[in-house]
Amino acid sequence: MAGDFIQHRFWKRIDGKLFLTPLFIVLVMIEFTDVIFAFDSIPAIFSITTDPYIVFFSNIFAIIGLRSLFFLLIKVVDLFHYLKVGISFLLAFVGFKLLFHTWLDTVGYKNIYSLYVIAGTLLISILASIIFPRKETDLSPQEEEG
Repeated sequence: MAGDFIQHRFWKRIDGKLFLTPLFIVLVMIEFTDVIFAFDSIPAIFSITTDPYIVFFSNIFAIIGLRSLFFLLIKVVDLFHYLKVGISFLLAFVGFKLLFHTWLDTVGYKNIYSLYVIAGTLLISILASIIFPRKETDLSPQEEEG
């Protein structure tokens, strides 16, 4: 009984005791990953705006949609091998913006510049992956098998 799915139920009462089903555990794990994605998106949105309305709703949309985007991103990262480098640069850029946002405001840095940096970095990463394809010797043992 321990590993059985019980129709569409999240819990089952057996001999007066309440037991959770594997379906409930799966639901908790999926929703936990949604919350992690939402927390991950907070620094990204703060690199663009500090408007509480936009920050709040961007996190709501992150909870709703980033799980499906994650599965798409896994496939895209395999196609564009320089995308990991580009995303690493963007994370460093977001950290820099968070640390020096006051100074950036005083020198006249506008939020649109962040969008230019993000779009440019992603475009350069994708183009570099297309122009300089991965060599067969660059593949790890896991990538060669799957």
